[in-house]
Amino acid sequence: MAIAVVIVLLVVGSIIFHFMSPWWFTPIASNWTTMDDTVILTFWVTGIVFVVVNLFLAWVVIRYRQRKGQKADYEPENKKLEWWLTAITSVGVAAMLAPGLFVWGNFVSVPEDAAIVEAVGQQWHWSFRFPGADGELGASDAALITPENPFGLDPEDPQGRDDVLVANPELRLPVDQPVKMLLRSKDVLHNFTVTQFRVKMDLVPGMITHLWLTPTVPGEYEILCEELCGIGHFAMRGRVVVTPREEFDNWLAAQPTFSETQALAAADPLAGAAQYAVCMACHGPSGEGNPALNAPRLAGQQAWYLRRQLYAFRNGLRGVHASDTYGAQMRAFASMLPDDAAIRNLAAYVETLPGHEPVATVTGDADRGRSLYTTCSNCHGRNGEGVWALNAPRLADMSDWYMVRQLQNFQQRIRGAHSQDFYGWQMATMADTLGDDRAINDIVAYLNTLEPRIN
Repeated sequence: MAIAVVIVLLVVGSIIFHFMSPWWFTPIASNWTTMDDTVILTFWVTGIVFVVVNLFLAWVVIRYRQRKGQKADYEPENKKLEWWLTAITSVGVAAMLAPGLFVWGNFVSVPEDAAIVEAVGQQWHWSFRFPGADGELGASDAALITPENPFGLDPEDPQGRDDVLVANPELRLPVDQPVKMLLRSKDVLHNFTVTQFRVKMDLVPGMITHLWLTPTVPGEYEILCEELCGIGHFAMRGRVVVTPREEFDNWLAAQPTFSETQALAAADPLAGAAQYAVCMACHGPSGEGNPALNAPRLAGQQAWYLRRQLYAFRNGLRGVHASDTYGAQMRAFASMLPDDAAIRNLAAYVETLPGHEPVATVTGDADRGRSLYTTCSNCHGRNGEGVWALNAPRLADMSDWYMVRQLQNFQQRIRGAHSQDFYGWQMATMADTLGDDRAINDIVAYLNTLEPRIN
């Protein structure tokens, strides 16, 4: 009897939990309401079966419980019961599968008026590409990927010259416009998911997959990778902003084309030397840094990372927090750079500086720091050399006191809190894994022992 009561309570509790649970679908923001309808139908079919079978089981436990003088009958076959079970099961399975087949039929039938956009996944970052005026995307090849050509587009393909490149994880789409998303991976298996859109698809290296949807509700939605793709999988996030058509057109027109990015003049270190004359007062003539002036070492750092940080200061992604006094100073100096060419030239010049071997100022347990650095090495390299393909700068031979301060800034969200600072946000989440200042000191003390190889 007790078992029957437990079974009944299990059924009642499951029903109450289902209807009272706060965990349910997010509000839908696309045309795929049929996805929800199919899932809800599945809940009803499986829920009815769950209730009927378990209540029947409870009844059987009570009705046919052991009694004195009562002997069970052995009946190995019952054709009538088998026919009933076969028919009911077939109806239930058909009720669940048939709607899904219709939904899948719609999913693989892309509307002819669907706009095209490519989502490119890599560890641990999203970027996007739109066709230009010709309406066609140019050819791409992973072998062509470089810091100057991060999309790996073929410069010999005329169809790719007007492709519009969005080299950051924020994608904008026009509301009520069908969109076909072409999905390409640079490295490993990823998955493109926006929960509110209800559709998702894997990005498979070596092939192009796709999905389609029509955004129906303006707003901001998070892009997730729902395929385990490495140590930073949880941080591979982006943002979709659904806007009215006019806002989308204005945004798209402001993005560079492939030909524009390739037409940029090669950075001129000699011109950058003139720009560096202002920086020299704090960072030193050889970029060696000056702790007394809170100026970190620059020599040895890669140009691509220097450019990104100068843009971050100039565009207000860094140095705007009330507690970031030194960042505010740097923001003022970055604003003195007149244009993109000046930033590129300055970064190119700094990359040529030999600098001096920095003096270690941070004490800590380097052996413990080696263990802590295991996670960091997945991005920054085993020897702290930095890996541009993972957007991870060099750490070895950099100013140790500066790295301590930046890790603390990340933990306190003095840095990495801006909505457009996607890399800073990733770093802030990783810095949170270092529980206290002791762990920070230990990991930086270990970095002081590294002899990096240029990557």
